Amino acid sequence: MENRSPQTENSSPHHPIPATIAAVIRDDNVLLVRRRNPPDANHWGFPGGKIDFGETIESAALRELYEETGVQANVAETFTAVNVFDHDDAGETKQHFVLIAVLCQWVSGEPIAGDDALEARWMPIEDLKNQELALSLDVVEVVQMAAKLNHAFS
Repeated sequence: MENRSPQTENSSPHHPIPATIAAVIRDDNVLLVRRRNPPDANHWGFPGGKIDFGETIESAALRELYEETGVQANVAETFTAVNVFDHDDAGETKQHFVLIAVLCQWVSGEPIAGDDALEARWMPIEDLKNQELALSLDVVEVVQMAAKLNHAFS
C-alpha cells in the first residue's frame, strides 16, 4: 500500500475535482454568469460548481443553475467535459477541475446573480466570438456544441 500523508484543510487534493456546468440555450441566447471565485474569477462562463457526494451530475447542474441564476430547467443531455486548472503565482497547479457539461432546457425564471455569481444574463450566441468579454476557456466551443444539440431537442 502506498504511504500517503493526510491532507490538511488548507492542502490541495492531488486528484481532479468533479464539477458540472449547465448549458442553457433559449431563443439563440446562452445563459452565462460572471464568476465571483477562482478559478476564472471575473470571467464569463456557465453556471456550475462542485458535485456533492451522492449527487448525480444532472442534479448538481440543476442545483447550481438555480443557486447561481434563479433559473429552473430540465436536463436534456450530458454532452462533454473540459479541464480547468487553477495555478498559483509560481505556475504550480493548485486545483484541477473536470467540468461536465449538461445541456439544460429552460423552464422558468429570468437570470439574477446569486450564490457565487457576480452577474447573470442571456447572451446572443452569435456575438460571443466578437464581444470583448473575458470568457472562461472553452466557453465558445461548448456553447457551439450545446446549440447544435439543442436544435436536435427542439
